[in-house]
Amino acid sequence: MTRALRLAERGAYTTRPNPMVGCVIAHGEDVVGEGWHQRKGGPHAEVFALQAAGERAKGATAYVTLEPCAHTGSTGPCADALIAAGIARVVAAMRDPFPQVDGAGFEKLRAAGITVECGLMEAQARALNCGFLSRVERGRPWLRVKLATSLDGRTAMASGDSKWISGEASRRDVHRWRARCGALLTGAGTVLADDPRLTVRLDDGSDFVPPLRVVLDPGLATVARGRVREGDAPTLYIHAPDAKVPRELRAEHVAVAMQGGRFDLDAVLRLLAARGVNEVQLEAGATLAGAFLSAGLVDELLLYIAPVLLGERARPLFDGLQIDTMDERLQLRQIESRSVGDDLRLLLRPQARAQG
Repeated sequence: MTRALRLAERGAYTTRPNPMVGCVIAHGEDVVGEGWHQRKGGPHAEVFALQAAGERAKGATAYVTLEPCAHTGSTGPCADALIAAGIARVVAAMRDPFPQVDGAGFEKLRAAGITVECGLMEAQARALNCGFLSRVERGRPWLRVKLATSLDGRTAMASGDSKWISGEASRRDVHRWRARCGALLTGAGTVLADDPRLTVRLDDGSDFVPPLRVVLDPGLATVARGRVREGDAPTLYIHAPDAKVPRELRAEHVAVAMQGGRFDLDAVLRLLAARGVNEVQLEAGATLAGAFLSAGLVDELLLYIAPVLLGERARPLFDGLQIDTMDERLQLRQIESRSVGDDLRLLLRPQARAQG
C-alpha cells in the first residue's frame, strides 16, 4: 500500500478533478503489476496495473488507495475489470465517498466472490486526496494560504513592496504547490500592487494542467490590466452583483453575493467546488488572508520564513483577526517543517481556539 500511495502521488498535477489513485497487484511479496491514474478521462490506476500484470493477475491481491469505481464515467467500472481479470482479493485504503461509488464498488466485488478489506493506511490516503475529499464531503475545496514572511512576521513593506522576501529556492518550490491546485486565488489589491502572473512554471519539465486563476474584484477594477489576463491559463473574475461589466471583457466572470461590503467567502469556495476544483491556493495580502482565516475557511498555511527583518512599520501576515487575549489565540498544528534554500518552509493547520 505504501508503494500504491507513492504511485498515486505521481498524478498530483494532472488528475484533477479526479482523485489521485495508485494500484499494486501482487502474489504475496511478488509484485506483478502496478499503475496510477494519470489524467482525467484516461484509464484508472487499476486498469494500468491489470494491463501490466496480464495473466498473472489471476488469483492475485490488488492493493488500491481508493475503492474501485462501480459506475461508467469517462471509463468503464474498475470493479468489473478486477473481476474479469480474476483478482482474488482487494485491499483498499479507504472507501470512496463520491456518490456514484460510495460502497458500490466493494459490493460488486464481494458479490463476485472477491475478498475485500478496507482501511489499510487510510489516514495517509485521506491526506493524499484532501482536496477531492473536501469537495465531495464538505462541498468546498481545500484552501491553502501561501505566505512569505520575515522573521518578525511581516509580509511586505508599508509601501506594499514585497519583492523578494523569500529566496529563489522558495519561489521555485511554490510552483510545485501551484501545480497541484485546481485554482489560484487572489484579490484585486494584489493584482494592482504586485501584478502577478499566477501561472505554474516548473523547471523539471513535469506535465501539469494549468490551474484556474481567480481574481476577487468587486468592481472589476483590474480587468483592463495585469499579467493575470495573459498566457494559456484560464482566468475567472468574481465580482459584486452590481458591478458594471465592461463590454470588452473576454475573460469569464461571475457575480457572488456581498455581505457588509465584502464577498461571501464561503459562497466563493462553493462556487469553485461546483466547477470541480479540489484545492485552492490563496496568494494574496494580509486583508484577504485574514478574512478567510477569520471566517474559519483556511485548512492549511504554507509559510515560507526568510532570515530577514522588516521592522514594525511593515505589513503583518494577517489583518482583521481581532485577537485581544491569550484565550482568543489561534493555535496552529505543525504538519511539516523543511529547509528550502536559506528559508524555512512550514506547513501548518489551524486548530480550535484555545480555552482559558
